[in-house]
Amino acid sequence: MKRLEGKTAVITGGSDGIGLGIAKCFAKEGANLILLGRSVEKLKIAQEALGGYDVKAYAIEADLAQSKTIKDLCERILALPLKIDILVNNAGLGKFVPFEATDEALLDAHLNLNVKAPYLLTQALLGALATSKGCVINISSYFANRMLVGRTTTAYSITKGALNSFTKSLAFEVGKLGVRVNAIAPGSVLTPQFQRNLSALSPQGREAFEQMVQNIYPLGKIGSAQDIGDAAVFLASDAAKWVSGAIFAIDGGLTTN
Repeated sequence: MKRLEGKTAVITGGSDGIGLGIAKCFAKEGANLILLGRSVEKLKIAQEALGGYDVKAYAIEADLAQSKTIKDLCERILALPLKIDILVNNAGLGKFVPFEATDEALLDAHLNLNVKAPYLLTQALLGALATSKGCVINISSYFANRMLVGRTTTAYSITKGALNSFTKSLAFEVGKLGVRVNAIAPGSVLTPQFQRNLSALSPQGREAFEQMVQNIYPLGKIGSAQDIGDAAVFLASDAAKWVSGAIFAIDGGLTTN
């Protein structure tokens, strides 16, 4: 039997990158999917990519940065003919601007999408998750704890630190409801956006990046969306039924040094 057979997962930012990687891994294990994303075109492509799996895949256009829309969004989710077993809070913003140049609008943009949206979405879906004895998986980042030379991440880092604290405190609070809450903190992952960023580098810049990966990642390579998806499958499955309040570093060993 597939590990997530008969379960339904809501995945924010599910149309691309890590979110789509998680969706594919979940679908392979039998989970139905509700993908949330801002781009109708990307959502359509994601649905097509999931067409080869024998699962239902719904797509809902949503801008989670607009907190006033979350209540209506959750009503649409709960109106679907599926029970909600898994919530993956994956959507996020990361613009690495120097501290002195980060204005209030940019700080608010990070807080709205990376902190308020997971908080409010989880809150709105908690009743459904409690009914199914489900779980929440937050996608954090190594930048909550480890900085890199040349990466100016204050706005991003404080939001991922907040997400880690939210994970632990919520796990403590809702365990009595039978709801588990965990987080995955990835290292660098080769998503389409990451590939575009690499392509924009000069040959010398790409060479320097590859050398940096060899120096700071004990496994000598960055990860894939499937690496994160495989970890998410474990956390969503019955194999992790006694796992809650944990922050999983899925980062090729990066945060060991």
